[in-house]
Amino acid sequence: MDKQIKKKTWTLKRIATFGGGGLLVILIAYQLIFADRRSKLKVEKDKITIATVKRGVFQEFIPQTGTVEPSRTVFLDAIEGGNIKRVVAESGAMLKKGDVIMELSNLNRELTVLQQEAQLNESITRQRDTRLAITRNDLEQRQTLALIDNQLAILGPQYHRQKQLFEKKLISKQEFERTEADYKYNVDRRRITYEVYKNDSVERIRQLRELSFREAKMTESLVGVGRILDNLIIRAPIEGQLSRPQLEVGQAVNQGQRIGQIDVVGSYKVSVQIDELYLPRISQGLHATTSFNNRDYELQITYIYPTIAGGRFQVDMNFVGETPDGIRRGQSLRLRIELGQSSEELLLPVGGFYKDTGGNWVYVLDGEDKAVKRNIRLGRKNTENFEVLEGLQPGDKVITSSYENFGNNEVLILN
Repeated sequence: MDKQIKKKTWTLKRIATFGGGGLLVILIAYQLIFADRRSKLKVEKDKITIATVKRGVFQEFIPQTGTVEPSRTVFLDAIEGGNIKRVVAESGAMLKKGDVIMELSNLNRELTVLQQEAQLNESITRQRDTRLAITRNDLEQRQTLALIDNQLAILGPQYHRQKQLFEKKLISKQEFERTEADYKYNVDRRRITYEVYKNDSVERIRQLRELSFREAKMTESLVGVGRILDNLIIRAPIEGQLSRPQLEVGQAVNQGQRIGQIDVVGSYKVSVQIDELYLPRISQGLHATTSFNNRDYELQITYIYPTIAGGRFQVDMNFVGETPDGIRRGQSLRLRIELGQSSEELLLPVGGFYKDTGGNWVYVLDGEDKAVKRNIRLGRKNTENFEVLEGLQPGDKVITSSYENFGNNEVLILN
């Protein structure tokens, strides 16, 4: 008799079928829950720039180009116009104070000066004649007083003697009265003459003071007129190097025309034109650095010009300490002008990424073969680094080259 065989519920085939289905469901669930569904882009690693975030000293500065100029320049302007009579010093010559540079001739001006001198000399002569007349009048009045005093010296004793004799009836009345009349006349004459002399003396003092003042002014004017012709001789006002355009004998020079300049040699400043946007942050005393012949030199802002032209303003900077050897007037120097005190900050090197992200996010390396988009916040900037405020830590590696070809992908696969 045959034995009935029971059919198995879980056959190998059935187990394999259900097991495969379960694994598929688990795989799908994993993909739905855990898999990275972010957009990706493959990028060649050797075509990007990677920089490391690190702490360091942040110094905010602006790069500028300055022009070397002498620390002091005196311009030569023609005080008097004329024609060049003689050229003594050529452009580039080293001059001492008072050295003759050139001479001008101006016949009309010379004739005018001669006429003015003649008029002033005539006026001074009249003043002196008036002074002489006043002095002569003083002497005449004093002589008159002296003569009256002499008469009184004779008549006084004579009057007193005759008075005694008349009282004793030793002389006639007529003789006494004549002597008395002469004496009293001279007494009154002396009193009146002295009063006139005293009043005239006060007036004479005032007149002589005014005459002295006017004569001194005329003499001063005469000296000034004489100096007008001295202005036809152009001299060096300071010691230095002459720079002037080409000038020829006979060439006309107008009054006030600039005919050159003298620069102090060996002392220089740097003139810098800066965009007006930085005006609120620029002040005297700010420092800057420049490199010349592989050496760094420090400068300091010493003067800020108040005017703005073409959207820029000018500052003068002097070297602090040593001045570079070999610099020349007109030479250009690259400067880094500091805008504040340095401080230690978290730094991210400057790169092309900024124009694509505005500094709001970057790609940060996650391992060696992947970079992930991360939101950040940047602060100040100089030519080398950004100040990192949020989103990055020291040691993070960031792609700093341009993101122009990365689109909106969130993950970069580096190969």
